[in-house]
Amino acid sequence: MGDISCSNGISNGNGVNGKSHSSLNGYRKSCWYEEEIEENLRWCFALNSILHTGASRYQDIALLDTKPFGKALVIDGKLQSAEVDEFIYHESLVHPAFLHHSSPKTVFIMGGGEGSTAREILRHKTVEKVVMCDIDEEVVNFCKAYLVVNREAFCDPRLEVIINDARAELEIGKECYDVIIGDLADPIEGGPCYKLYTKSFYEHTVKPRLNQGGIFITQAGPAGIFSHTEVFSCIYNTLRQVFKYVVPYSAHIPSYADTWGWVMASDSPFMLSADELDTRIKQRIKGENRYLDGKTFSSASTLSKAVRKSLDNETHVYTEGAARFIYGHGSVHKQNQAKLIRNGLMEEAPTKSTK
Repeated sequence: MGDISCSNGISNGNGVNGKSHSSLNGYRKSCWYEEEIEENLRWCFALNSILHTGASRYQDIALLDTKPFGKALVIDGKLQSAEVDEFIYHESLVHPAFLHHSSPKTVFIMGGGEGSTAREILRHKTVEKVVMCDIDEEVVNFCKAYLVVNREAFCDPRLEVIINDARAELEIGKECYDVIIGDLADPIEGGPCYKLYTKSFYEHTVKPRLNQGGIFITQAGPAGIFSHTEVFSCIYNTLRQVFKYVVPYSAHIPSYADTWGWVMASDSPFMLSADELDTRIKQRIKGENRYLDGKTFSSASTLSKAVRKSLDNETHVYTEGAARFIYGHGSVHKQNQAKLIRNGLMEEAPTKSTK
């Protein structure tokens, strides 16, 4: 659950609030973003300002200027990415699958409306066509306008943006792809995306749209020592029921306050060594990765003993009738926006209606 509160630096146990005490050094008026990660555990950080807020028929959108993580994109009260460390998430999501594929040319992105996944894909010299299918046009337009780092990707002629449900688009289409990427919102109870983590979807919709030797990769939620049993382990086990070769891996994302997981799957084996991955990085990718290289992927795919044991013993298969969800769901409350306006942290704007 995401929340924004104004404070003078004294906690009262419900966000961060309190009265001003000018005689106390270090106490000053500030504004905080807070997200409930799990019951009895919240993660919060200070804001410089709220740069923009909006809403669509599907979700609330906010772009925050945070003190520790720079600009941060928040959708429905859940942090999606932050300026200072989004490269960890997006390099980890994209490059392992593309490097293991012999020559990836055609790509389908499920979700990915902010454009960062497309940006990383388009760095690959072999790529000829990228289809990015996101259900929410407001999010896509919002990110085009406000995420400067991805503007070049949105202008790349190889990128085709389709506004539609990714499941419907794959089911009605006839084209097959070398790589399909699931850059979807987390499976949250009541949310629209959990059906795109099911065995039936992987088996009957995703796999038939992969070319021979094709690779599917999806973000798979929190993968920490305590959080990996929420959805990471069952997404891994579900993909094992559909594909011959399945590789789970993870990386720490500071702005998420947790380790994050991805799962890569194919009917062709993943055989490359760290040195071979490095060779392909030099040959195929424009520019230099900030996070991922061969050794980094080898480390990321070597999970801890506890997580390996959980994954080995996982029996749950993700279905619509037996879904698992990550904790929480939230939004930025309008009363807190009013506080921010009064405190000069955001400008008042006319209400925008959406269909």
